[in-house]
Amino acid sequence: MLHRRDIDGLRALAVLPVVLFHAGFGFFPGGFVGVDIFFVISGFLITGIIKSEIDSSRFSIINFYERRARRILPAFFAVLLATEVAGWFLLLPEDYQGFAQSAIAATLFVSNIFFWSQSNNYFDQPAETKPLLHTWSLSVEEQFYVVFPVVIFALSFLVARRKNGSALVAFAIGVFTL
Repeated sequence: MLHRRDIDGLRALAVLPVVLFHAGFGFFPGGFVGVDIFFVISGFLITGIIKSEIDSSRFSIINFYERRARRILPAFFAVLLATEVAGWFLLLPEDYQGFAQSAIAATLFVSNIFFWSQSNNYFDQPAETKPLLHTWSLSVEEQFYVVFPVVIFALSFLVARRKNGSALVAFAIGVFTL
């Protein structure tokens, strides 16, 4: 899939309400909706990339995950390291212990589950006491990236010899989504 500047613009528009929300602008209390929009854009892009690679017999799950790791992990580990150093100096010991648990969850890309398990409300404590709270969305995205390519590849393999195979895959994804 070729690089699409219009998608970059949509991503910027999706991120804007999130930034305004976290900056404390009271006129936009639902900024997390931008995360949902970003997820839809990512799903659209990844589906297109996987489909074009499958159609041209170039899809490899290992290569897919390798590209994803090269794109995400350097920035993720830089943020994690900087946050750990800052936390060492700024957090109380009990808060740093909670931070260490969240760092493990974030590294395993299950911080969404970790933070959810701590309470029934995402907004229960000030974000300042949870320095890695923002990694919940990355965890959701990575969980999607672990499961979705395998599902697409398996569905494509199962319907490869059938007439209207692409339509069947699209239908199955639609049913799965619902």
